[in-house]
Amino acid sequence: MWYLCVFYHRLLDYRKPEVESLADLFGAFEDKRRPGNRVLQWRLPQHHHPDTPFYFVDLPSEDVAKNVANRSILVKGIYELWGEGGSYEELEEAVKSYPDERKLPYLASESTFKITVDSFGKVMSLLEQNERIRGLSYIPFKGRVKLKNPDHNFWLMETDDTATNNGLPPVAQRRIFFGREVGGADRKLLPTYQLKSRNYLGPTAMDAEMAFLMANQAQAAPGKLVYDPFVGTGSILVSAAHFGAMTMGADIDIRVVRDGRGPDRNVWSNFKQYGLLMPIALLRADNNLPPWRPGLKEVFDAIICDPPYGVRAGGRKSGGRKLLKGVIGPYTVPDDKRADHIPSTAPYSLAECVHDLLDLAARMLVIGGRLIFFYPVSREEDSCEDHFPEHPCFELVATSEQVLSSRYSRVLLTMVKTSSYTEELALAAWMKHLEFKENHSKWLEEGNNLHSSVFSPADVHHYGDSKLSKESKPKYRGKYV
Repeated sequence: MWYLCVFYHRLLDYRKPEVESLADLFGAFEDKRRPGNRVLQWRLPQHHHPDTPFYFVDLPSEDVAKNVANRSILVKGIYELWGEGGSYEELEEAVKSYPDERKLPYLASESTFKITVDSFGKVMSLLEQNERIRGLSYIPFKGRVKLKNPDHNFWLMETDDTATNNGLPPVAQRRIFFGREVGGADRKLLPTYQLKSRNYLGPTAMDAEMAFLMANQAQAAPGKLVYDPFVGTGSILVSAAHFGAMTMGADIDIRVVRDGRGPDRNVWSNFKQYGLLMPIALLRADNNLPPWRPGLKEVFDAIICDPPYGVRAGGRKSGGRKLLKGVIGPYTVPDDKRADHIPSTAPYSLAECVHDLLDLAARMLVIGGRLIFFYPVSREEDSCEDHFPEHPCFELVATSEQVLSSRYSRVLLTMVKTSSYTEELALAAWMKHLEFKENHSKWLEEGNNLHSSVFSPADVHHYGDSKLSKESKPKYRGKYV
């Protein structure tokens, strides 16, 4: 059945992938064999730009639509559309022609209801809203109006009727929608989990909204085990734990996972702050030298992480300069110094880090498990898709780009494991890694250049220069649009 899906006007590239991941989680797709087949049908309303918050989406049932809307972060609401039109006369005709067997159960005398008037691209006064509601007198509501917690919520939504550039996606002609709300996002999560009220923070803590989006892409749910190999202060795992998943994390910096800033300000205290299930374990571990015993595989349902790629923090691996150069050999830390010992580390290139991450996921994810991670791309390249890492055990099912400067953006990659790990596939993965490393841009290989690409003063002077970016995206109002 086709539903009207209305998004919040933010993080435009993330909207459809989140809905499709949640639809898969709640059983919208019968064919579970191939992740690529789990794609919803979408269509635009008449006269709407692709960046519009209004979309029609085909979902198999109202239960799926409700679960998706209630769990989503970017869906404002999903509605059973009773009618639409370019004018209120057209809307009335459409609503009257909508089948009575679909309308009458929600208009019964024993039910309560509420009508909300909303607009996009314009502001309507309270007087105008009341006029719009009175204009719906042709709908035979028999129930009682109840503004708080009614049985049924009805929405009248109107887009701007001007094509002027007001910082929003253009609409060539006004469109009016009327429908019954099936479900809507709980945005109260975001102020509850906002970073400024978090007990323990670090410089790379993931924004709460983005962390919840990543958890939704990973389909975090009760009974699933989620792992973050670059856990830091635990922001991503906090969002997964909120949705009931069991969590586990690792970080190369023992001071972060063991000490924090004291007994009451550490990763554990962040989970305690929100009353969440504590992580199964927090390990001091190196992504380059994973601690798992030989033969252990297919343990995690999802791996979610933000690998260090040199913008806010550079990657590190075990070793140290002298050890890697062979000046000194491997050594054993004396027992009396183990408690306070900080292992030496060396730079960890992005290409090596991503290869190790994919190898870890190929070994440790269950079939159908998801790998979710951010990957930086240069906007100076003709096609950033050509530079995405690949692995024969995985299928790339979604990419969501967030432009951070004229030269640089980060892309959230969603991969699904489709094949079991074998030595043959590991060798094929290594060959892909060598090819990826050879063809990749040099500035992306050297993480320090990423920092200058993001924060360079040149961004201010050349932002409008088409030579610098592969394709300028429309600029809209809002910080994260």
